[in-house]
Amino acid sequence: MTSMAQAQDAQADDQAPERDVIIVTATLRAADVQDIPLAVTAVSPAQLDRQNVQDIKSLTSISPSFNVQSSQTESQGTSIRIRGVGTTGNNTGLESSVGVFIDGVYQSRPGIALGDLLDLERLEILRGPQGTLFGRNTSAGALNITTQRPDLTEVKAFGNFTYGNYDFFNVQAGVSVPLVTDQLGLRISGAYRKRDGYLKSATVPGAESGNRDRYIVRAQLLWEPSPDVSVRLIGDYAKADENCCDAVIVRETELVPFFAFHGLPNSGVVASGPQALKQLRTNSQQFNNDTEQYGFSGELKWDIGPVQMTYIGSYRHFEASSDQESDFVGLNVFTSGNGAASAPTTPSNGGPIKTMTHELRFQGSAFDDALDFLVGAYYSDEKINEIQTLTLGPDYQRAVSAGNFANLAGVNPLFALTALGNGGVPVNAAGNFAINQFRQDAESFSIFTHNVINFTDNLSLTLGARYVDEKKRGSFDQLAANSPACQAIVNGVITGAIPAALRAGALGLTCFPFATSVGITVPGTGGTVLASSIPGLPLPREYNLVFKDDELTYTAQLAYNSNNGFLAYAGFSHGFKSGGFNLDPAAAALGADPRFNSEKVDAYEAGIKTEFANGRIRANLAVFHMDMKDFQVLEFTGVQFQTFNVGAAKSTGVELEMFGQFESGISVNAAVTYADARYPRNCAAGVVGTAQTLATIRSLCGADLTNAPKFTGVFGITYDKEITDSGWKMLANFNINYSDDRRTSTSPLDSNGLPIPLDIQESYFKMNARLGFTTPDDRFSFELWGTNLNNEITRGITANTPLRGGAGTRSSIGFVEEPRMYGITVRAKY
Repeated sequence: MTSMAQAQDAQADDQAPERDVIIVTATLRAADVQDIPLAVTAVSPAQLDRQNVQDIKSLTSISPSFNVQSSQTESQGTSIRIRGVGTTGNNTGLESSVGVFIDGVYQSRPGIALGDLLDLERLEILRGPQGTLFGRNTSAGALNITTQRPDLTEVKAFGNFTYGNYDFFNVQAGVSVPLVTDQLGLRISGAYRKRDGYLKSATVPGAESGNRDRYIVRAQLLWEPSPDVSVRLIGDYAKADENCCDAVIVRETELVPFFAFHGLPNSGVVASGPQALKQLRTNSQQFNNDTEQYGFSGELKWDIGPVQMTYIGSYRHFEASSDQESDFVGLNVFTSGNGAASAPTTPSNGGPIKTMTHELRFQGSAFDDALDFLVGAYYSDEKINEIQTLTLGPDYQRAVSAGNFANLAGVNPLFALTALGNGGVPVNAAGNFAINQFRQDAESFSIFTHNVINFTDNLSLTLGARYVDEKKRGSFDQLAANSPACQAIVNGVITGAIPAALRAGALGLTCFPFATSVGITVPGTGGTVLASSIPGLPLPREYNLVFKDDELTYTAQLAYNSNNGFLAYAGFSHGFKSGGFNLDPAAAALGADPRFNSEKVDAYEAGIKTEFANGRIRANLAVFHMDMKDFQVLEFTGVQFQTFNVGAAKSTGVELEMFGQFESGISVNAAVTYADARYPRNCAAGVVGTAQTLATIRSLCGADLTNAPKFTGVFGITYDKEITDSGWKMLANFNINYSDDRRTSTSPLDSNGLPIPLDIQESYFKMNARLGFTTPDDRFSFELWGTNLNNEITRGITANTPLRGGAGTRSSIGFVEEPRMYGITVRAKY
């Protein structure tokens, strides 16, 4: 009977489905994901569809180590994190800790990569520093996206149509045509996505945020004139015209009763607190965030005998435009860009980012395949030209007086105090404005090598290194400004006419740096001496400086592969992320250096990858530790953006990924990450900066990194099998993802040393599901789907409401993630 049972088990294994071999290019070589000594999550287009992942912001539902948040704008304020490590956005001068690559081309800012994930072959999430192979700004990891290539043998086409709640409409289509069989092919694909905003203003009828209105078109030409040569040309164009990103006031200031005291009809806030969050209600006017981009890339692969040459060149033009009532209230306090408070000719915020890249690689093998070598060189040239404008509105002085002085300095002191520096005549700040231009030209050159030494068929050593040379020139020039209210306050402060107890508040609040002229002068000098040269006056200063840095990044990994479903590895990597410029008008105030240092990381990782049951069950485990130095941080204080380097940050943890595929048509996936991403208690050691910066850094020491939950997890179960004798198939998928508590503010403490209220986003589960049916010929599918079905309302980022309350009384805003979405999708393919 034992022999019979064994025979039946063997027969069952023969009939059971073998697992699909997942080929990735995480090492710039095509290899089975189970055979490379790296922590990599490989995602197929089918997996993206099942979880309704339409752009990279939704990838958390697949990989718990990966998360994305956006703040005031998606084009500039998007942050990507892996293992709890990432760079806060909303300043174009900061580059991401997680590099995004599409068809081998680096996307220089996360906002550039936020378009639809259209017509993909695969997506790879590489965890840990990847600088040796992927180059710039991959100190936390990389996202490697590969689109579908043209088919050279047959005509193929697809089309998807989706309709859902919030009047969601999405269509995707593509066609691939062989122009010359086996030699030349063309592929064209496109997508259009439109949806109403899920955030509605309680004070301005019709104002909404969080909508979608975007499209993308991509064309590719693939030419393979011989088995040794392949040429691939890609061009794309994308445009978005969207309303983003308003925020919910999750905590209102206790100073609301004093708005009437200063002559305002109301406080400008109707909805706040938990109820506003639950009902997705904001208080501001319309937010506009438009983007337009196009790009070209070319790839040449040439097998020239002992080596294969690969060249990838690209050019991308990305331009963002935003106009926002970013006071986040219904009053007309100020306008960023062109809006309610500004003159009709005021330009929008934003501008172009132009990027050119070239990469050349040679790779091959030697010594009877004992050495697999790769050497290469990389060059990029990036030019940023950004306009920032801000205009003070008619409610500015009264609203800011109420939110900062209460009734302690009389009625509307910010208006009254200007009289003390203007011959007794008060100055209205309404219409005060500044139009600021920031430029950054960056060049990066590197040479690199990555080599695998095979000691035996089972034991290998990977050694890689990359020398990087970075040079950036950054400048701040003011194109136009008019700040008579600020000039009056400066006069009163310098002459001593304004009482000492009120000077700091009057100066800091009236001379709001985004709307203040760099030409404010010292009284009595005939306009010849700039007030920004006086110690203690935090006024904007122009600058034109150069940043230079170079670094050697490197990696070493030892791996044992049984070649029978077991891989064990251990390695070390040294990574690097370039420094640069704080592109903010107050960056050089008080003589500060607007430059920040490069970020460096030493990472240790060990792991195992295993397979069982003929490859149908996989379990991968990785343990890691990251030591970061000069960790780059951006904080909005409520008055200005501060960019600084924290002396040290760390991330330590473990990741487990499991997948099982069974004969019954059921597959199960689970992934769990524990990541203790934190600032050590001595994180300020050796840091040099202003008193304010040092105080902020010290408040971080001992705290978790922002948006770095310790435990995250994903569990999914899928049924995919024929259900009728005629061949109809059914797909049923259920997925649940979990996030532990996480901090959502940059700093955990207010300036009074107390914890910031509502900093913590409490733990939550989000559930996704999909049910679909496919015709016997596999040409048509009909699917019902839902994401965040339990409608868990969560905050991605929490920040101070600008100029609304002081320490202990601050109003806070929360940028809200997507609520429940559901709809129906119809697919067709040929």
